[in-house]
Amino acid sequence: MAGELSISFWIPTAVLTAALVIKLPTIVRLWRDPLLRAVGGLLLLACAVFVFVAPSTIHWTNRVTGVPNISAPWVYSLLTAFCGSCLVLIIVWREGLADRSAATRRAIRRVVAVYSGVIVALWVLFALADVPVERLRDLDTYYVGTPFMREEILLYLLAHTVAVLIAFRLVWNWVRTDGLDAWLRWGLKSLGAGYGLNLGFDAAKLTAVVARWSGHDLDWLSTDLAPPVASVSAILIAVGFILPHAGQYLHGRWLIRLAHHELRPLYLLMRTVDDGGPAPLPRGGPEWRGGPELRLTRRETFIRDVLLTLARRLDERLRRRAHEAALELGYAPDEARALAAAVAILDAVEAGDHPAHDGDGRSGCDTAELLREIGAVSRALRRHDRVRAVRLRAAADAPSLPRGERALRE
Repeated sequence: MAGELSISFWIPTAVLTAALVIKLPTIVRLWRDPLLRAVGGLLLLACAVFVFVAPSTIHWTNRVTGVPNISAPWVYSLLTAFCGSCLVLIIVWREGLADRSAATRRAIRRVVAVYSGVIVALWVLFALADVPVERLRDLDTYYVGTPFMREEILLYLLAHTVAVLIAFRLVWNWVRTDGLDAWLRWGLKSLGAGYGLNLGFDAAKLTAVVARWSGHDLDWLSTDLAPPVASVSAILIAVGFILPHAGQYLHGRWLIRLAHHELRPLYLLMRTVDDGGPAPLPRGGPEWRGGPELRLTRRETFIRDVLLTLARRLDERLRRRAHEAALELGYAPDEARALAAAVAILDAVEAGDHPAHDGDGRSGCDTAELLREIGAVSRALRRHDRVRAVRLRAAADAPSLPRGERALRE
Protein backbone atom coordinates (compact mmCIF):
# COMPACT_ATOMS: atom_id res chain seq x y z
CA MET A 1 0.00 0.00 0.00
CA ALA A 2 2.85 2.37 0.82
CA GLY A 3 4.40 1.68 -2.59
CA GLU A 4 1.11 2.48 -4.31
CA LEU A 5 0.81 5.67 -2.27
CA SER A 6 4.31 6.74 -3.30
CA ILE A 7 3.49 6.11 -6.96
CA SER A 8 0.42 8.33 -6.63
CA PHE A 9 2.76 11.16 -5.58
CA TRP A 10 5.64 10.60 -7.99
CA ILE A 11 3.52 10.28 -11.16
CA PRO A 12 2.15 13.85 -10.91
CA THR A 13 5.64 15.02 -9.95
CA ALA A 14 6.96 13.57 -13.21
CA VAL A 15 4.13 15.14 -15.22
CA LEU A 16 4.61 18.53 -13.58
CA THR A 17 8.36 18.35 -14.12
CA ALA A 18 7.78 17.55 -17.79
CA ALA A 19 5.47 20.56 -18.03
CA LEU A 20 8.16 22.74 -16.45
CA VAL A 21 10.81 21.41 -18.85
CA ILE A 22 8.53 22.13 -21.83
CA LYS A 23 7.99 25.68 -20.64
CA LEU A 24 11.59 26.31 -19.55
CA PRO A 25 13.12 27.27 -22.94
CA THR A 26 10.40 29.87 -23.50
CA ILE A 27 10.74 31.16 -19.93
CA VAL A 28 14.53 31.54 -20.32
CA ARG A 29 14.21 33.15 -23.76
CA LEU A 30 11.51 35.59 -22.62
CA TRP A 31 12.59 36.02 -19.02
CA ARG A 32 11.35 39.63 -18.91
CA ASP A 33 7.79 38.42 -19.41
CA PRO A 34 6.28 38.31 -15.88
CA LEU A 35 3.48 36.03 -17.00
CA LEU A 36 5.91 33.35 -18.15
CA ARG A 37 7.90 33.71 -14.94
CA ALA A 38 4.68 33.24 -12.98
CA VAL A 39 3.86 30.05 -14.90
CA GLY A 40 7.35 28.71 -14.25
CA GLY A 41 7.11 29.54 -10.55
CA LEU A 42 3.69 27.93 -10.32
CA LEU A 43 4.86 24.68 -11.91
CA LEU A 44 7.94 24.68 -9.68
CA LEU A 45 5.75 25.09 -6.58
CA ALA A 46 3.46 22.29 -7.74
CA CYS A 47 6.46 19.99 -8.21
CA ALA A 48 7.74 20.90 -4.75
CA VAL A 49 4.36 20.10 -3.17
CA PHE A 50 4.31 16.56 -4.54
CA VAL A 51 7.98 15.96 -3.80
CA PHE A 52 7.68 16.96 -0.15
CA VAL A 53 4.27 15.37 0.43
CA ALA A 54 5.55 11.88 -0.44
CA PRO A 55 5.86 9.75 2.76
CA SER A 56 9.53 8.99 2.09
CA THR A 57 10.34 12.69 1.74
CA ILE A 58 8.30 13.54 4.86
CA HIS A 59 10.35 11.08 6.90
CA TRP A 60 13.63 12.38 5.42
CA THR A 61 12.74 16.00 6.22
CA ASN A 62 11.76 15.19 9.79
CA ARG A 63 14.94 13.17 10.32
CA VAL A 64 17.29 15.77 8.82
CA THR A 65 15.81 18.65 10.84
CA GLY A 66 15.37 16.60 14.00
CA VAL A 67 11.88 18.06 14.51
CA PRO A 68 9.02 15.53 14.44
CA ASN A 69 6.36 16.45 11.87
CA ILE A 70 8.04 19.68 10.75
CA SER A 71 7.09 18.54 7.26
CA ALA A 72 3.50 19.46 8.10
CA PRO A 73 3.87 23.27 8.14
CA TRP A 74 6.38 23.05 5.29
CA VAL A 75 4.01 21.11 3.01
CA TYR A 76 1.05 23.22 4.12
CA SER A 77 3.05 26.37 3.28
CA LEU A 78 4.00 25.08 -0.16
CA LEU A 79 0.38 24.15 -0.85
CA THR A 80 -0.83 27.56 0.34
CA ALA A 81 1.77 29.36 -1.78
CA PHE A 82 0.67 27.26 -4.75
CA CYS A 83 -2.97 28.23 -4.18
CA GLY A 84 -2.11 31.92 -4.01
CA SER A 85 0.07 31.65 -7.13
CA CYS A 86 -2.79 30.01 -9.03
CA LEU A 87 -5.11 32.87 -8.19
CA VAL A 88 -2.55 35.53 -9.13
CA LEU A 89 -1.69 33.80 -12.39
CA ILE A 90 -5.31 33.37 -13.44
CA ILE A 91 -6.08 37.01 -12.64
CA VAL A 92 -3.05 38.28 -14.60
CA TRP A 93 -3.54 35.80 -17.45
CA ARG A 94 -7.16 36.74 -17.90
CA GLU A 95 -6.75 40.50 -17.66
CA GLY A 96 -3.53 40.67 -19.67
CA LEU A 97 -0.36 42.47 -18.66
CA ALA A 98 -1.10 45.51 -20.79
CA ASP A 99 -4.62 46.02 -19.43
CA ARG A 100 -4.07 45.61 -15.70
CA SER A 101 -6.41 48.03 -14.03
CA ALA A 102 -6.14 49.43 -10.53
CA ALA A 103 -8.80 46.93 -9.41
CA THR A 104 -6.73 44.05 -10.83
CA ARG A 105 -3.61 45.25 -9.03
CA ARG A 106 -5.56 45.56 -5.79
CA ALA A 107 -6.90 42.02 -6.21
CA ILE A 108 -3.37 40.68 -6.71
CA ARG A 109 -2.08 42.54 -3.64
CA ARG A 110 -4.94 41.15 -1.56
CA VAL A 111 -4.22 37.58 -2.67
CA VAL A 112 -0.51 37.94 -1.90
CA ALA A 113 -1.19 39.54 1.50
CA VAL A 114 -3.84 37.02 2.58
CA TYR A 115 -1.92 33.91 1.58
CA SER A 116 1.36 35.24 2.96
CA GLY A 117 -0.46 35.82 6.24
CA VAL A 118 -1.82 32.27 6.16
CA ILE A 119 1.71 30.88 5.73
CA VAL A 120 2.99 32.90 8.70
CA ALA A 121 0.04 31.72 10.80
CA LEU A 122 0.75 28.09 9.89
CA TRP A 123 4.26 28.29 11.31
CA VAL A 124 3.14 30.12 14.43
CA LEU A 125 0.46 27.52 15.13
CA PHE A 126 2.93 24.68 14.59
CA ALA A 127 5.39 26.27 17.02
CA LEU A 128 2.61 26.38 19.65
CA ALA A 129 1.37 22.83 19.00
CA ASP A 130 2.61 19.65 20.70
CA VAL A 131 3.09 16.97 18.01
CA PRO A 132 5.79 14.54 19.24
CA VAL A 133 4.69 11.42 17.32
CA GLU A 134 5.75 11.32 13.66
CA ARG A 135 2.85 10.59 11.28
CA LEU A 136 3.68 9.96 7.64
CA ARG A 137 0.20 9.41 6.19
CA ASP A 138 -2.51 10.36 8.66
CA LEU A 139 -1.24 13.48 10.42
CA ASP A 140 -4.39 15.45 9.55
CA THR A 141 -6.75 13.03 11.26
CA TYR A 142 -4.35 11.92 14.01
CA TYR A 143 -3.72 15.43 15.38
CA VAL A 144 -7.08 16.98 14.50
CA GLY A 145 -8.04 17.11 18.19
CA THR A 146 -4.72 18.63 19.33
CA PRO A 147 -4.74 22.32 20.33
CA PHE A 148 -3.17 24.64 17.77
CA MET A 149 -2.54 21.75 15.38
CA ARG A 150 -6.28 21.48 14.99
CA GLU A 151 -6.44 25.13 13.97
CA GLU A 152 -3.48 24.70 11.61
CA ILE A 153 -5.08 21.79 9.77
CA LEU A 154 -8.38 23.61 9.47
CA LEU A 155 -6.63 26.82 8.31
CA TYR A 156 -4.73 25.21 5.46
CA LEU A 157 -7.79 23.28 4.29
CA LEU A 158 -9.99 26.38 4.31
CA ALA A 159 -7.34 28.46 2.53
CA HIS A 160 -7.00 25.75 -0.09
CA THR A 161 -10.77 25.40 -0.52
CA VAL A 162 -11.32 29.15 -0.93
CA ALA A 163 -8.52 29.41 -3.51
CA VAL A 164 -9.85 26.44 -5.48
CA LEU A 165 -13.42 27.80 -5.47
CA ILE A 166 -12.29 31.21 -6.72
CA ALA A 167 -9.98 29.71 -9.35
CA PHE A 168 -12.70 27.32 -10.51
CA ARG A 169 -15.17 30.18 -10.92
CA LEU A 170 -12.67 32.42 -12.74
CA VAL A 171 -11.66 29.64 -15.15
CA TRP A 172 -15.18 28.51 -16.05
CA ASN A 173 -16.37 32.09 -16.53
CA TRP A 174 -13.42 32.57 -18.87
CA VAL A 175 -14.17 29.35 -20.79
CA ARG A 176 -17.58 30.72 -21.75
CA THR A 177 -16.01 33.85 -23.31
CA ASP A 178 -16.43 34.12 -27.07
CA GLY A 179 -13.48 34.29 -29.44
CA LEU A 180 -11.02 32.12 -27.50
CA ASP A 181 -8.32 30.19 -29.31
CA ALA A 182 -9.20 26.48 -29.45
CA TRP A 183 -6.02 25.45 -27.63
CA LEU A 184 -6.62 28.04 -24.91
CA ARG A 185 -10.22 26.87 -24.48
CA TRP A 186 -9.16 23.24 -24.05
CA GLY A 187 -6.42 24.31 -21.64
CA LEU A 188 -8.95 26.22 -19.57
CA LYS A 189 -11.29 23.22 -19.55
CA SER A 190 -8.46 21.05 -18.26
CA LEU A 191 -7.72 23.64 -15.57
CA GLY A 192 -11.39 23.74 -14.60
CA ALA A 193 -11.53 19.96 -14.32
CA GLY A 194 -8.36 19.99 -12.22
CA TYR A 195 -9.72 22.58 -9.83
CA GLY A 196 -13.02 20.70 -9.69
CA LEU A 197 -11.16 17.58 -8.55
CA ASN A 198 -9.33 19.72 -6.01
CA LEU A 199 -12.71 20.46 -4.48
CA GLY A 200 -13.15 16.70 -4.15
CA PHE A 201 -9.79 16.54 -2.34
CA ASP A 202 -10.88 19.25 0.08
CA ALA A 203 -14.26 17.57 0.64
CA ALA A 204 -12.58 14.24 1.46
CA LYS A 205 -10.13 15.85 3.90
CA LEU A 206 -12.73 18.02 5.62
CA THR A 207 -15.19 15.11 5.93
CA ALA A 208 -12.53 12.93 7.58
CA VAL A 209 -11.62 15.77 9.97
CA VAL A 210 -15.23 16.49 10.93
CA ALA A 211 -15.87 12.77 11.40
CA ARG A 212 -13.00 12.62 13.91
CA TRP A 213 -14.47 15.54 15.82
CA SER A 214 -17.81 13.74 16.02
CA GLY A 215 -16.26 10.46 17.17
CA HIS A 216 -16.40 8.59 13.85
CA ASP A 217 -13.57 7.03 11.85
CA LEU A 218 -13.51 8.03 8.17
CA ASP A 219 -9.74 8.32 7.98
CA TRP A 220 -9.69 6.41 4.67
CA LEU A 221 -11.12 9.48 2.97
CA SER A 222 -7.99 11.42 3.94
CA THR A 223 -5.37 8.68 3.61
CA ASP A 224 -6.65 6.56 0.69
CA LEU A 225 -9.02 8.72 -1.40
CA ALA A 226 -7.60 12.25 -1.19
CA PRO A 227 -4.03 11.50 -2.45
CA PRO A 228 -5.00 9.93 -5.82
CA VAL A 229 -7.61 12.66 -6.33
CA ALA A 230 -4.91 15.27 -5.75
CA SER A 231 -2.60 13.44 -8.17
CA VAL A 232 -5.13 13.42 -11.01
CA SER A 233 -5.98 17.03 -10.26
CA ALA A 234 -2.31 18.05 -10.49
CA ILE A 235 -1.95 16.30 -13.86
CA LEU A 236 -5.02 18.09 -15.25
CA ILE A 237 -3.77 21.45 -13.97
CA ALA A 238 -0.34 20.85 -15.53
CA VAL A 239 -1.97 19.92 -18.84
CA GLY A 240 -4.15 23.02 -18.61
CA PHE A 241 -1.15 25.32 -18.30
CA ILE A 242 1.00 23.70 -21.01
CA LEU A 243 -1.71 22.81 -23.56
CA PRO A 244 -2.25 26.33 -25.00
CA HIS A 245 1.50 26.85 -25.50
CA ALA A 246 2.41 23.31 -26.58
CA GLY A 247 -0.67 22.94 -28.80
CA GLN A 248 -0.10 26.21 -30.63
CA TYR A 249 3.61 25.40 -31.01
CA LEU A 250 3.00 21.90 -32.41
CA HIS A 251 0.23 23.17 -34.67
CA GLY A 252 2.55 25.84 -36.05
CA ARG A 253 5.31 23.28 -36.67
CA TRP A 254 2.83 20.99 -38.42
CA LEU A 255 1.70 23.82 -40.72
CA ILE A 256 5.32 24.61 -41.61
CA ARG A 257 6.10 20.98 -42.43
CA LEU A 258 2.88 20.69 -44.41
CA ALA A 259 3.73 23.81 -46.43
CA HIS A 260 7.23 22.43 -47.09
CA HIS A 261 5.76 19.14 -48.29
CA GLU A 262 3.14 20.80 -50.48
CA LEU A 263 5.83 22.78 -52.33
CA ARG A 264 7.69 19.61 -53.35
CA PRO A 265 6.09 19.14 -56.83
CA LEU A 266 6.80 22.72 -57.88
CA TYR A 267 10.26 22.56 -56.32
CA LEU A 268 11.16 19.43 -58.28
CA LEU A 269 9.84 20.99 -61.47
CA MET A 270 11.98 24.09 -60.92
CA ARG A 271 15.04 21.87 -60.41
CA THR A 272 14.61 20.64 -63.99
CA VAL A 273 15.02 24.11 -65.46
CA ASP A 274 18.83 24.20 -65.28
CA ASP A 275 20.03 20.62 -65.29
CA GLY A 276 17.40 18.74 -67.27
CA GLY A 277 16.18 16.52 -64.48
CA PRO A 278 15.21 16.55 -60.83
CA ALA A 279 18.34 16.77 -58.72
CA PRO A 280 18.61 14.52 -55.68
CA LEU A 281 18.00 16.08 -52.28
CA PRO A 282 20.92 14.96 -50.05
CA ARG A 283 20.07 14.96 -46.38
CA GLY A 284 23.27 16.81 -45.62
CA GLY A 285 22.64 19.47 -48.24
CA PRO A 286 21.33 22.99 -47.77
CA GLU A 287 17.71 21.86 -48.18
CA TRP A 288 18.05 19.80 -44.98
CA ARG A 289 20.26 22.04 -42.85
CA GLY A 290 18.58 24.20 -40.25
CA GLY A 291 15.12 23.95 -38.75
CA PRO A 292 11.80 23.48 -40.53
CA GLU A 293 11.27 27.23 -40.85
CA LEU A 294 14.64 27.69 -42.56
CA ARG A 295 14.07 24.74 -44.91
CA LEU A 296 10.67 26.16 -45.89
CA THR A 297 12.18 29.59 -46.52
CA ARG A 298 14.95 28.09 -48.66
CA ARG A 299 12.48 26.09 -50.72
CA GLU A 300 10.20 29.13 -51.23
CA THR A 301 13.15 31.32 -52.16
CA PHE A 302 14.50 28.81 -54.66
CA ILE A 303 11.10 28.40 -56.34
CA ARG A 304 10.54 32.15 -56.60
CA ASP A 305 14.04 32.77 -57.97
CA VAL A 306 13.56 30.20 -60.73
CA LEU A 307 10.06 31.48 -61.54
CA LEU A 308 11.53 34.93 -62.06
CA THR A 309 13.90 33.51 -64.68
CA LEU A 310 10.93 31.85 -66.40
CA ALA A 311 9.02 35.12 -66.71
CA ARG A 312 10.06 35.71 -70.34
CA ARG A 313 8.91 32.22 -71.32
CA LEU A 314 5.44 32.23 -69.72
CA ASP A 315 2.66 32.44 -72.32
CA GLU A 316 -0.14 34.63 -71.02
CA ARG A 317 -2.46 33.59 -73.84
CA LEU A 318 -1.99 29.92 -72.93
CA ARG A 319 -2.64 30.72 -69.27
CA ARG A 320 -5.88 32.51 -70.17
CA ARG A 321 -7.02 29.61 -72.36
CA ALA A 322 -6.15 27.16 -69.58
CA HIS A 323 -8.06 29.23 -67.05
CA GLU A 324 -11.15 29.29 -69.25
CA ALA A 325 -10.78 25.56 -69.89
CA ALA A 326 -10.56 24.82 -66.15
CA LEU A 327 -13.69 26.85 -65.49
CA GLU A 328 -15.50 25.03 -68.31
CA LEU A 329 -14.48 21.71 -66.74
CA GLY A 330 -16.24 22.77 -63.55
CA TYR A 331 -13.32 23.63 -61.27
CA ALA A 332 -13.72 26.35 -58.64
CA PRO A 333 -12.21 29.76 -59.52
CA ASP A 334 -9.23 29.42 -57.13
CA GLU A 335 -8.38 25.92 -58.35
CA ALA A 336 -8.91 26.96 -61.97
CA ARG A 337 -6.43 29.81 -61.50
CA ALA A 338 -3.85 27.43 -59.97
CA LEU A 339 -4.33 24.84 -62.72
CA ALA A 340 -3.92 27.50 -65.39
CA ALA A 341 -0.69 28.71 -63.81
CA ALA A 342 0.56 25.11 -63.59
CA VAL A 343 -0.14 24.62 -67.32
CA ALA A 344 1.69 27.84 -68.22
CA ILE A 345 4.70 26.89 -66.06
CA LEU A 346 4.88 23.39 -67.55
CA ASP A 347 4.77 24.84 -71.03
CA ALA A 348 7.55 27.32 -70.22
CA VAL A 349 9.75 24.64 -68.65
CA GLU A 350 9.31 22.35 -71.65
CA ALA A 351 9.94 25.20 -74.11
CA GLY A 352 13.46 25.64 -72.77
CA ASP A 353 15.16 28.69 -74.23
CA HIS A 354 12.50 29.03 -76.91
CA PRO A 355 9.53 31.03 -75.54
CA ALA A 356 6.14 29.50 -76.17
CA HIS A 357 4.54 32.84 -77.14
CA ASP A 358 5.29 34.94 -80.18
CA GLY A 359 8.50 36.90 -80.00
CA ASP A 360 6.94 40.34 -79.69
CA GLY A 361 9.33 41.48 -77.00
CA ARG A 362 6.76 41.20 -74.22
CA SER A 363 7.15 39.10 -71.10
CA GLY A 364 4.60 36.30 -71.01
CA CYS A 365 2.86 36.60 -67.63
CA ASP A 366 2.89 39.01 -64.78
CA THR A 367 4.54 36.79 -62.16
CA ALA A 368 3.63 38.93 -59.12
CA GLU A 369 0.46 36.96 -58.41
CA LEU A 370 2.13 33.69 -59.34
CA LEU A 371 4.89 34.24 -56.77
CA ARG A 372 2.25 34.70 -54.09
CA GLU A 373 0.37 31.52 -55.07
CA ILE A 374 3.20 29.00 -55.29
CA GLY A 375 1.53 26.77 -52.70
CA ALA A 376 -1.70 26.50 -54.70
CA VAL A 377 0.21 25.92 -57.95
CA SER A 378 2.29 23.18 -56.34
CA ARG A 379 -0.85 21.46 -55.03
CA ALA A 380 -2.33 21.67 -58.53
CA LEU A 381 0.73 19.93 -59.97
CA ARG A 382 -0.02 16.92 -57.76
CA ARG A 383 -3.30 16.39 -59.67
CA HIS A 384 -1.78 15.04 -62.86
CA ASP A 385 -5.12 14.06 -64.32
CA ARG A 386 -6.60 17.52 -63.82
CA VAL A 387 -3.59 19.32 -65.26
CA ARG A 388 -3.63 17.00 -68.28
CA ALA A 389 -7.34 17.56 -68.85
CA VAL A 390 -6.96 21.33 -68.69
CA ARG A 391 -3.97 21.28 -71.07
CA LEU A 392 -5.85 19.21 -73.61
CA ARG A 393 -8.92 21.43 -73.33
CA ALA A 394 -6.81 24.58 -73.68
CA ALA A 395 -5.02 23.12 -76.70
CA ALA A 396 -8.28 22.60 -78.56
CA ASP A 397 -8.19 26.15 -79.93
CA ALA A 398 -4.41 26.26 -80.25
CA PRO A 399 -2.39 25.37 -83.37
CA SER A 400 -0.53 22.57 -81.62
CA LEU A 401 -0.89 20.23 -78.71
CA PRO A 402 0.89 21.07 -75.48
CA ARG A 403 4.41 19.84 -75.39
CA GLY A 404 6.07 17.48 -72.94
CA GLU A 405 3.19 15.27 -71.88
CA ARG A 406 5.88 13.27 -70.15
CA ALA A 407 6.31 16.03 -67.54
CA LEU A 408 2.98 15.07 -66.03
CA ARG A 409 4.28 11.61 -65.19
CA GLU A 410 6.32 10.84 -62.11
